[in-house]
Amino acid sequence: MKLCRYGPVGAEKLGLVDADGVSRDVSGIVDDITPATLDVIERLRATDLASLREVEGEPRFGVPVAGIGKFIAVGLNYADHAAEANLPVPPEPIFFTKAISCLVGANDDVMIPKGALKTDWEVELGVIIGKTCRYVEQADALDHVAGYVLVNDVSERAFQKELGSQWDKGKGCDTFGPTGPWLVTPDEIGDPQALEMFLDVNGQRMQIGNTKTMIFPVVECIAYVSRFITLLPGDLLITGTPPGVGEGQKPNPVFLKAGDTMRLGIDKLGEQRQRVVAFDLSASRA
Repeated sequence: MKLCRYGPVGAEKLGLVDADGVSRDVSGIVDDITPATLDVIERLRATDLASLREVEGEPRFGVPVAGIGKFIAVGLNYADHAAEANLPVPPEPIFFTKAISCLVGANDDVMIPKGALKTDWEVELGVIIGKTCRYVEQADALDHVAGYVLVNDVSERAFQKELGSQWDKGKGCDTFGPTGPWLVTPDEIGDPQALEMFLDVNGQRMQIGNTKTMIFPVVECIAYVSRFITLLPGDLLITGTPPGVGEGQKPNPVFLKAGDTMRLGIDKLGEQRQRVVAFDLSASRA
């Protein structure tokens, strides 16, 4: 099952996406999907999609879960990406936080931060937690997953790496977390370690990868993080990016600028398209 939240910012409605990719309105059945109402997924399984009103036109897709509480990211989780960054393969998962204020819809604009020099892209598999994870064993980790999402882990490398060792500085800027368009339930995904992924900039293919090449698979990421931070229903965990990011381009790095466009996707999770825009304080979120 694919769930979406569609409509203007702050006025999204809940929808289901049918097998033909058509969004259908379920707001008359369920108001919204939030960390407190993730059980709607099971309640909606018996819904006759053909009986639901089709959403007209090309709606904006918001973040698939409203009110995400935590946004945790695993870094350097693909060996070939670590190599292009000239960094050793980590012996244990590296993780950091992205500010929830950076979350935006799948196709919303990405804004270059004030003073930014090296804004970059990263296609990633995201996991929406469905049950509280505290010291979860790897064997049980997938039982705690509500669904999967496509995420662009936009990053400002100068903030991330040249202003001390705090990655969060370059990861949580406004608009740096496009998420969606859908939340896809685990039964439609199957093995999360067998998903092709890509990202294009201005029509040029920059990233190609497959989740099978993760250093630490999804189950290990969930279990490991849950040793240190309790993951709650509705939290978002992203799991790293394959090679092809801007800072790794040879012979010279390539970074985003206003006017650029990004297109990215992961098998079964849909696609995103973003326009890159210049910094605008009036558009910056509090």
